[in-house]
Amino acid sequence: MNITVIGAGAWGTALAIALSEKHALTLWGRDAKQLEGAARSRINARALPGITLPAALNVEGDFAQALAGADLALIATTTSGLGEAARAVHARQAKLPIIWACKGFDRVTGKLPHETIGEMLGGEARFGVLSGPSFALEVAKGLPCALTLACNDNAFAQSLAAELNGGSLRVYSNADLVGVELGGALKNVMAIAAGICDGMQLGLNARAALVTRGLAEMMRLGVAMGGKAETFTGLTGLGDLVLTATGNLSRNRMVGLGLAEGRPLAAILASLGHVAEGVNSAETTFKLARKHGVEMPITEAVCAILFHGADARATVQRLLSREARAE
Repeated sequence: MNITVIGAGAWGTALAIALSEKHALTLWGRDAKQLEGAARSRINARALPGITLPAALNVEGDFAQALAGADLALIATTTSGLGEAARAVHARQAKLPIIWACKGFDRVTGKLPHETIGEMLGGEARFGVLSGPSFALEVAKGLPCALTLACNDNAFAQSLAAELNGGSLRVYSNADLVGVELGGALKNVMAIAAGICDGMQLGLNARAALVTRGLAEMMRLGVAMGGKAETFTGLTGLGDLVLTATGNLSRNRMVGLGLAEGRPLAAILASLGHVAEGVNSAETTFKLARKHGVEMPITEAVCAILFHGADARATVQRLLSREARAE
């Protein structure tokens, strides 16, 4: 299969490296100078310094040329860049299937990516999301990783998952597109909470409780929005939550650690140098919770700290003092 990866950041580069073990891969990004350097040195120094690009991986700076002969476009931009990238692909090749590897909500509309892309591409298009517990650096190094593919056409998801599966990547299909996308978005909010918890040195018991109750929040909202409860106990729910809430490569966890130190959010985000999708997703998640009548106290606490100047320690204390109830 000829696959074109749109987006030459860490995740796009890592996916291109991993998938090039089995498929013909072309990597395209917006920064022509960055791509020129990567093609010459075989290292994408800005995104994944120290990782050598396979000889078989084609790095292409011309967008039209990158899509020429493609059987699949895999968009690995941020969520905010997904719509623009999908429109550009569709304008060049209207029937080309598109999948994306970003997690979150549209910052303006609050919609999930599949809602935005569905409205844009129309009913005959084939599209979906590739999601799951995955740090780009580990994938680029060839370490094992399991992902889930959910599409608007489940037969297409099953056949494409079988095509993508192989090498260091284990790819499963899932018919629950809503649940898979919500799991990827909501776990980032919980990872910020876990970072706050760890930054305050509340202990492993507290982290375990937070992750467990965070998963319960995710599941409540997911089911209310049409997702399946069992999706949230799989790779794109529990799996991604555990990784992002506990792994030191997690940008969202790093945001929480910084907030626990009392650092301003702007300074934390500037020091990261990358997008932390949980910050963008938190407010939308809380609005959706209110819309659907779902109680999400952890999400509410994260929003209070992120956007309303609430003191992290006092906010955590209020969470701990909530009335006991049945699990």
